[in-house]
Amino acid sequence: MPADPLHRAGKTQRSTTSQPPSGSEASPIEVRRSTRRRRTVSAYREGDRTIVLIPARMSEAEEQRWVTVMLDKLAAQESKRSIGDAELAERAERLSAQYFGGRARPVSVRWVTNQNTRWGSCTPAEGSIRLSHRLQGMPEYVVDYVLLHELAHLLVPGHGPRFWRLLEAYPRTERARGYLEGVVAAGRLPHQPAQRAE
Repeated sequence: MPADPLHRAGKTQRSTTSQPPSGSEASPIEVRRSTRRRRTVSAYREGDRTIVLIPARMSEAEEQRWVTVMLDKLAAQESKRSIGDAELAERAERLSAQYFGGRARPVSVRWVTNQNTRWGSCTPAEGSIRLSHRLQGMPEYVVDYVLLHELAHLLVPGHGPRFWRLLEAYPRTERARGYLEGVVAAGRLPHQPAQRAE
């Protein structure tokens, strides 16, 4: 989360900084207490540190509890953010190395917004793989399955037995396919009008 000038409103009474637990890769944590802040607690990232803003009257125990809550909240928000094209390409490279001995080598891997009826596509002649933006926010194993499916097309163009044998190497193939089938089926269900409260 970018630094928000509104978070800095109020006179800061005391600021403490602590290091994350040893062995952790988390950033240092700075707790800022404000006399103007009455009830709200907020947190954001500022460079390599995490800033937690709390009311000045809060006890040390409450501070510790809220720091933990806010760190968990920030981590959850950050995990929902989708990965970019560069990270997607790195992921494809890792998956190819792990499951196909590095033989599938795409020239480009990217997200696209114009695929609303398929999850991904591959053009073997160009070495390009495109994944639908609809996959963003789905579980990692599902995105990995779709990436592997398209990587397999770089090695075997069709959907014959040889193609499916390649995908057998990925242990979550059936689970991922079931998840995607469920998403498609849910999209076909008739939508019930919202019920009004009486």
